[in-house]
Amino acid sequence: MAGKSNVFSQPLTTENVVDRIVKQITDKIISGDLKPGDKLPTEPELCQAFQVGRNSVREAIKILCAYGIVYIKRAEGTFINDRYSQKMLDPMLYGILLQGNFAEDVVLLRKVLDIGILHTVMDTVTEDQLNMLSVHLERLKTLVFAPEPDMEAIFDADVDFHMEITRFTGNEMLYSIYSYVDRITRPSRDHALQIILDKNEKNTFIELHEKIITLIRERQFDEIETTLTNHYQFWSQVI
Repeated sequence: MAGKSNVFSQPLTTENVVDRIVKQITDKIISGDLKPGDKLPTEPELCQAFQVGRNSVREAIKILCAYGIVYIKRAEGTFINDRYSQKMLDPMLYGILLQGNFAEDVVLLRKVLDIGILHTVMDTVTEDQLNMLSVHLERLKTLVFAPEPDMEAIFDADVDFHMEITRFTGNEMLYSIYSYVDRITRPSRDHALQIILDKNEKNTFIELHEKIITLIRERQFDEIETTLTNHYQFWSQVI
């Protein structure tokens, strides 16, 4: 285990010691010095490596556990997580929520993600995937034009439509990040959907989704940004 403790050779600065321990351990995972499944040095070894007290090391390990970066096996030690967990993204979520210009920034974040996702999907999409997307659209249509539209069901169907496109990328990390963006934009998008129903803009709402399918099917790369800007038109009114 001495070999693993040797990877922590940088002295800690005077800023928050616990944060520095968290950062150094995380940096070593990013650099590959620590790999998924590796066992961390013992508390005394970490104390010696960082030249800090045991309480600081324990607090840092608690934070890393909360983030899903490490986990503790009783009587065995602390290990680097070897499987992805959505709670690893929680710190990013909280950071976004605390920003003063949250609304504008999150719209841009979603747009950047959508642009990249559409570019990726348009390179690889299959006819089966396009058919699946059309099934989602038909369900959305049925709900929107129902005699008594169920707003919650419509919203969920809209989410399913966009998440299905993201699923086409086959990238689990991207899917999880997009899920988080979906989660933090739901209140404003819910308000936008209410505007659509109140102003009887149902046809426009469906046409905007049809345009996305056409965009993907015909691989209209140069139309991506314009299509998304139009797609966000009701959401933009809320923001």
